[in-house]
Amino acid sequence: MGKGGNQGEGAAEREVSVPTFSWEEIQKHNLRTDRWLVIDRKVYNITKWSIQHPGGQRVIGHYAGEDATDAFRAFHPDLEFVGKFLKPLLIGELAPEEPSQDHGKNSKITEDFRALRKTAEDMNLFKTNHVFFLLLLAHIIALESIAWFTVFYFGNGWIPTLITAFVLATSQAQAGWLQHDYGHLSVYRKPKWNHLVHKFVIGHLKGASANWWNHRHFQHHAKPNIFHKDPDVNMLHVFVLGEWQPIEYGKKKLKYLPYNHQHEYFFLIGPPLLIPMYFQYQIIMTMIVHKNWVDLAWAVSYYIRFLESHWFVWVTQMNHIVMEIDQEAYRDWFSSQLTATCNVEQSFFNDWFSGHLNFQIEHHLFPTMPRHNLHKIAPLVKSLCAKHGIEYQEKPLLRALLDIIRSLKKSGKLWLDAYLHK
Repeated sequence: MGKGGNQGEGAAEREVSVPTFSWEEIQKHNLRTDRWLVIDRKVYNITKWSIQHPGGQRVIGHYAGEDATDAFRAFHPDLEFVGKFLKPLLIGELAPEEPSQDHGKNSKITEDFRALRKTAEDMNLFKTNHVFFLLLLAHIIALESIAWFTVFYFGNGWIPTLITAFVLATSQAQAGWLQHDYGHLSVYRKPKWNHLVHKFVIGHLKGASANWWNHRHFQHHAKPNIFHKDPDVNMLHVFVLGEWQPIEYGKKKLKYLPYNHQHEYFFLIGPPLLIPMYFQYQIIMTMIVHKNWVDLAWAVSYYIRFLESHWFVWVTQMNHIVMEIDQEAYRDWFSSQLTATCNVEQSFFNDWFSGHLNFQIEHHLFPTMPRHNLHKIAPLVKSLCAKHGIEYQEKPLLRALLDIIRSLKKSGKLWLDAYLHK
């Protein structure tokens, strides 16, 4: 229960006593209709306001009953601006005897990570090189121009068509990485400019919805690889992931597909169909249901995306699907991101091919950091991992891609064993 502030000599210094709360009380308010969270030891009631949250009510709701300090700082580059929205929601503070972290999270790791973030700020690693992003956009436009010139000049024979399809798929993949940068507010200092360019890139160049991407992707960052919270591990019964889910499916005798062969049918279902079917359906329905007519207008100008789906799936899954996928474990921000992500070795090609998502660990820890600076903070992240005995996984590109299949095969075997014997 809340406890009023002490009335003593200090009362004259404070006109109004500040209610204080225990973690036991705060953790009761983790329902859809009753949500509290903690930021910098201050307690906020976000129940009604979460509906207005620009990032969507789900992402902020995932931290109901928890300390959201590091997630709050990770997602909002302009803390002074967003802080204005918090003031009316303040209802009290953590009781003095309560720890800053909930659920027994490691306070030392949290303290060291916040020191690391301060070091990154002092090193100006959140400062954007605008020439870098201008060149990225220019090379996408150049690829698009080459593709259409090929068709115009050489006609629509098999060879020109194949060349055009390959070039367009490349430009689409690169546009996907670029919209990701603007979506994370990592290019311009003012969020409104990031939002504006994001709508152009994801809408005009990708045919997708900025609002759909924001609401989906930020949930992934907030609680990566957590069932019922990370939409990227919701496979609609097509795949079973990690170790917990396949065993649960097996025990319950759930067999929507032969999961022990999922590492084989992945090639037929995963890369070819994720974007053109599943994502496209979600995008269109989201824009219509939520009346995102501006996003829909941008998306009308889009044309082709099928080949790019292969590229997107392999790159985005090599960092996550091979890592721990489980139910909520209430880890600190640093540990939760390291548990759910891994890196791919740096090279010019790997950086370009993956849109710098080969530095997935650093990107998850600092989602607003411009991607051209991720390699600079990586050595410091490695040191912090070594200090606390946390594994920092980094692997060659080919191995990372093959690990996707190995992971699916392992989960499939777990399902089959549980289905037959438990």
